[in-house]
Amino acid sequence: MSGTTQYKSVTDYINAQPEQTKKALLEIKECILEVEPNATELLNYNIPAYALVENGKREQQIMIAGYKKHVGLYPHPTTMEKFESELTEYKRGKGSVQFPLGKPLPIELIIRMIKYRKKLLTD
Repeated sequence: MSGTTQYKSVTDYINAQPEQTKKALLEIKECILEVEPNATELLNYNIPAYALVENGKREQQIMIAGYKKHVGLYPHPTTMEKFESELTEYKRGKGSVQFPLGKPLPIELIIRMIKYRKKLLTD
């Protein structure tokens, strides 16, 4: 993940990751931008974050991070609750899910989670 390195941009963060992690992060980033092409890209807690609404605060962002054995997606606790039954094979936290490296990402599920979060923010 970020360790003690302070990244200057999301691109710097992603490019600093091992190849397998970088690939997974870019796939998730593509999912986010597919759902919200105008998402604002920024670093929050020194990890990539995407504001799904204009001037989106931390609770209005989806964050992603790379780790040694997985990538993390942080869509918000309400999104995690909604998709809990579809995420049973993954390690989860209150507002996060871990996708193990070396396994295909559940792209369709990730897109649905992002769409759900965006809908909550814009309705």
